Amino acid sequence: MKSIPVQSLVDRFQLEVLAGEERLDRSITRSRSHRPGLEFVGYFDFFPMERVQVLGRKEINYLHKQTAEERKLHIGNVVKYHPPCFIVTTNQDGLKYLMKFCQEEGIPLLRTAETTTEFIAKLDAYLIKELAPEISVHGVCLNVSGIGILLRGKSGIGKSETAHTLIRRGHRLVADDIVVLKKLSPHTLLGSHNGVTKEFLALRSIGLVNVVRLYGRKAFQDETRIVLDIELCPWKDQALNNDLELEAKYTEYLGVRIPHIEIQLQPGRDVAGMIEAAANNWYLKQQGYSAAEEFMKRLEGEIRN
Repeated sequence: MKSIPVQSLVDRFQLEVLAGEERLDRSITRSRSHRPGLEFVGYFDFFPMERVQVLGRKEINYLHKQTAEERKLHIGNVVKYHPPCFIVTTNQDGLKYLMKFCQEEGIPLLRTAETTTEFIAKLDAYLIKELAPEISVHGVCLNVSGIGILLRGKSGIGKSETAHTLIRRGHRLVADDIVVLKKLSPHTLLGSHNGVTKEFLALRSIGLVNVVRLYGRKAFQDETRIVLDIELCPWKDQALNNDLELEAKYTEYLGVRIPHIEIQLQPGRDVAGMIEAAANNWYLKQQGYSAAEEFMKRLEGEIRN
């Protein structure tokens, strides 16, 4: 199971450490935060103790209004489950009693000036991405006209050279050789680089090139949502299907199904242009348009006339 230390939240969001500074190495394993309102009033069914606990104005104002004994009971019932950390929003103060409990239990107590709603949105987005299940695959990841594409094929078949042509046409490289895929949701697959290969493209007979140095910042982006899986393969005589609309095929990564297209290679074929066409055609289909359907309607109209 993937995990990140509480220290990463402190660094990422510039959080103030109020207590438990020596325990910032505690692990976070769940990708969403939780506001422990019901738990402070004694309801612990389904309490997600592994999540980061966020205390907004409602929670803190409720605790402020309690007597010392009531606070001891309500806070004590929550901290005994040892969540990774507590984060107080909106720079709320008067937290000495909370600092005492967290210090005794070794739980980091952090604070941010951001409002609760804004902070939780940023925190959850960060945790989802950092803790997402991931795999690495061999290929090239590109953003073509805003469409995320995973380009695959056997070594030496021309993936990087095709990517270079697309970059020269104004599209963007995300990763070459090693593509990191992260599952953000049952329907969302994010493609990124592994850090080491960032901005680099390996071209046979040329060597390693830095696309940002060659073509500027517009030639690269850190990540993209993968919506098309395109495989380059050798030409096979009599194997191409010339139907008006090919039967949909899919490839699955981490349980996420991605439309799959196979492009056969032959001297003279504009592979980069075909990838551009595939990306734009996918976009049109998302808008509800099908070229095959429009063609058939025209054909039926001609027959009736």
